[in-house]
Amino acid sequence: MKVKEDDNLRADLVFFCMVRRFASTTRFFQPASRSIFFFNMSTSDMNTPSHEECTCSSSVKSTPEIEKNFVHRVYDAIAPHFSSTRFAKWPKVAAFLNSLTPGSVILDAGCGNGKYLGLNPDCFYIGCDISPSLIEICAKRDHEVLVADAVNLPYRDNFGDASISIAVLHHLSTEMRRRKAIEELVRVVKKGGLVLITVWAVEQEDKSLLAKWTPLFTKYDDEWVDQSISPTRNQSNINLERIPETEVVLQGLEDENQLMNGEPSSGISESGDNTQQEYFVPWHLPYHRAEVSGASAVAVENGFAKKDDKKGAVVYNRYYHVFAEGELQRLVSGINNAAVVDQFYDKSNWCIVLKKT
Repeated sequence: MKVKEDDNLRADLVFFCMVRRFASTTRFFQPASRSIFFFNMSTSDMNTPSHEECTCSSSVKSTPEIEKNFVHRVYDAIAPHFSSTRFAKWPKVAAFLNSLTPGSVILDAGCGNGKYLGLNPDCFYIGCDISPSLIEICAKRDHEVLVADAVNLPYRDNFGDASISIAVLHHLSTEMRRRKAIEELVRVVKKGGLVLITVWAVEQEDKSLLAKWTPLFTKYDDEWVDQSISPTRNQSNINLERIPETEVVLQGLEDENQLMNGEPSSGISESGDNTQQEYFVPWHLPYHRAEVSGASAVAVENGFAKKDDKKGAVVYNRYYHVFAEGELQRLVSGINNAAVVDQFYDKSNWCIVLKKT
């Protein structure tokens, strides 16, 4: 039986290499000497969708505008600078990867610049990210990577021995998409396989950070996928799509109420309390970094970023849904084939380890 599993693994890896060779000779571009494969998220041929997947709402399959504008566009624009700041490995993530059996296949969904790919040299890694710019950085580092969406991973069922999602789910703007991303992480690992997920916590160790983030007054939900449909939930005087994209706290407000002119936030948590969980978090791209690419000039021109001459930077807003205590566990509770084996709070992040049953 072990020989059969090894043969299946070998066949999968050979197939993946063949796909990469095919990609380099077709419409997929090839930075340096390596190809980057783009998958059509809605029609991937690498796995057959189940009935449940076929009947899930269009909001799960379609990327909301807030994610396109304040996650995808931003990371494409800031990729080199972002990558230069992402080199330290979290001890908890490193310990998880080093605990895996030699020869394990690890799938990193939202791999960013690939800092965890290859951390345990005794394992095989395949990374994916929604940002072609970050994937290009990974490819130049000789990692096996592809551009793909966390809510529709292009791997067959029961493919890997473990999967990880490090600081990714908080960029997904609806509860359905966050749950679907977790289901995907479970789907692609074998029975008995492990899944590690980390997300930003609303309970930040450094409370002063919250004052530097822009709170959003209305939570994005299914209705926001189709911009022609008016929102029907959590109505307020200020709608998300009308908040200026460049409205970001640059001077470090001492009190969150200063930003909201004394009005309490109407953003709500998944548990129904009044905890603010929807934010724009600024990223300051130094002018000398922004000059490398014309993307920042276009972003400023189109209103997706602003120039801050005092700081000498182009300021981008990144969308975040920060997780409250217990929220990650509630999302997992509806997944029948996954059991929680560990959960913890680490460096202002909520973390959970699942085992596929």
